[in-house]
Amino acid sequence: MHIVAVLALDQVIPFDLSVPIDTFGRVRLPDGEEPYEVRVCSVAPEVRAAGGAFTVRAPHGLETLAEADTIILPGQADPAEPLPPGVADALRTAAANGTRIASICVGAFVLAATGLLDGRRATTHWAAARHLAERHPRVTVDPKVLYVDNGQFLTSAGAAAALDMCLHMVRKDHGSAVAAHTARMSVMPLEREGGQAQFIVHELPPAPAGTTLEPVLRWLEDNCDRNLTLEEIASHAGMSTRTLNRRFREQTGTTPLQWLHRARVRRAQYLLETTPYPVERIALKAGFGSPTAFRERFRRVVGTSPRAYRKAFRTARD
Repeated sequence: MHIVAVLALDQVIPFDLSVPIDTFGRVRLPDGEEPYEVRVCSVAPEVRAAGGAFTVRAPHGLETLAEADTIILPGQADPAEPLPPGVADALRTAAANGTRIASICVGAFVLAATGLLDGRRATTHWAAARHLAERHPRVTVDPKVLYVDNGQFLTSAGAAAALDMCLHMVRKDHGSAVAAHTARMSVMPLEREGGQAQFIVHELPPAPAGTTLEPVLRWLEDNCDRNLTLEEIASHAGMSTRTLNRRFREQTGTTPLQWLHRARVRRAQYLLETTPYPVERIALKAGFGSPTAFRERFRRVVGTSPRAYRKAFRTARD
């Protein structure tokens, strides 16, 4: 059982606290097993939530950090608040033992205060990025990404970026299929546009079950290896190309061909993670016209090369 310790300090931000508890608690392996045990810990038995709406009774103390495989650091209402006695030492000791430590939003201030981010790239909520950089000049702060993975240490931006980072960790631990199932259970918007160059779970833009496009989406996913045209997709759907484009915009937020490109990238990610096929063969199986087109599209969507992606995720799981 992989123990995830969530450290709740005084004035903890409720959303930051709840995301890792809920996300890791939803993870199920193919056989139904629960791979994570989530423990909330703190310095005191009871801490206040930011805004004063409620208090949190943490059932575990700082000793849990020494037992954890992963430690999550939620943010506090005042990110400049000094760390309580014992917290920095406990985190540094855990890090020396190889424990994975991740911060959420302004929880990066807690992690940076230990010195563990010195000389490393990190992120936080965009509104706090300048403050973090000024307070900890030895940390390279990047406010343009959802999260940064340094291997043992991870940092995420504000709010929903915590979901991206948690799903990323699940994916590194257990693969894309388990992470995708967890995302669906969390009703997570899986398509995240922007300049996020880390290994984000690039799932397909979701459409609500029972919508008119649901059969078309299933057909597209099953046939994404074919050289499909917009006209062929519209013909299969029994619509004009204009109506098809409108329905896609309404129900998935993207176009049919963009959705198809994402489906192909997702298939390629799965094949890179689960098969020994060479990149050239994966390009064909995923529906790309050539290995060059595959590499260009993959890098544009995922932010890295197919070979680097395979090395990162197969090594993490094997």
